[in-house]
Amino acid sequence: MFRFLALSFVFAFPAAASPLGDVSADIVVLGEVHDNPAHHAVQAEAVTALAPRAIVFEMLTEAQAARVSDDNLQDPDALAKALDWSASGWPDFAMYYPIFAAARGASVYGAAVPREETRNAMRIGIPRAFGAGAEVYGLTAELDAEELADRLNLQMAAHCNALPLELLPGMVDLQRLRDAVLARAALAALAETGGPVAVITGNGHARKDWGLPAYVARIAPDVSLFSLGQSEDGMPPQGGFDLVLDAPGVDRPDPCLAFR
Repeated sequence: MFRFLALSFVFAFPAAASPLGDVSADIVVLGEVHDNPAHHAVQAEAVTALAPRAIVFEMLTEAQAARVSDDNLQDPDALAKALDWSASGWPDFAMYYPIFAAARGASVYGAAVPREETRNAMRIGIPRAFGAGAEVYGLTAELDAEELADRLNLQMAAHCNALPLELLPGMVDLQRLRDAVLARAALAALAETGGPVAVITGNGHARKDWGLPAYVARIAPDVSLFSLGQSEDGMPPQGGFDLVLDAPGVDRPDPCLAFR
């Protein structure tokens, strides 16, 4: 089902249960297209093989992560209820539950920025919203012109060219905040458990040029990190990855219909 599209590392690929091959890193970032079940199956297989001591979810806040227990991990319905998944806006929990099950025994970390905090960040700015360490993470610095233009264009395309131009810089800032929060959570998980740490997140956060891997490289250059991107129908995600795996796309409504 899966085809190798990009390869920029030198690990050997013996026959193994892991779709990543023989990968060893302190932090393993597993990207996804959120509503593609094949991508989640790859993540679950990778987590099983990795046996991480900690797992970080983009989809969970810290409060939600604290509700994961040995008891509700045994029951997908109980876990979904504990996480209030139906109100989260994320795709069907049935796609994500195998990842939770594969990580049984690992410490669970949440790295989502709650909606109320995103609104506050837009009001007070992302450095204050992030808190201590914002300068070290680079959140107080302006982006260079080329990267800013790329980010603005990406946000415009992601929102079907329908957003007012004045909203785009704020969307870029929120993406930077989310990337930095993910990196902070992954590094905290590594420090507290010794790793390895698995991170479940979208391809946009997993990209090595400016996603969470870039923040980890900035803050902790000695920490080893491997990033997986997952594509659909041979169209690789942007931003650079250590490995890209491809899977068939899924049928989904035109996302731009809502904007029309």
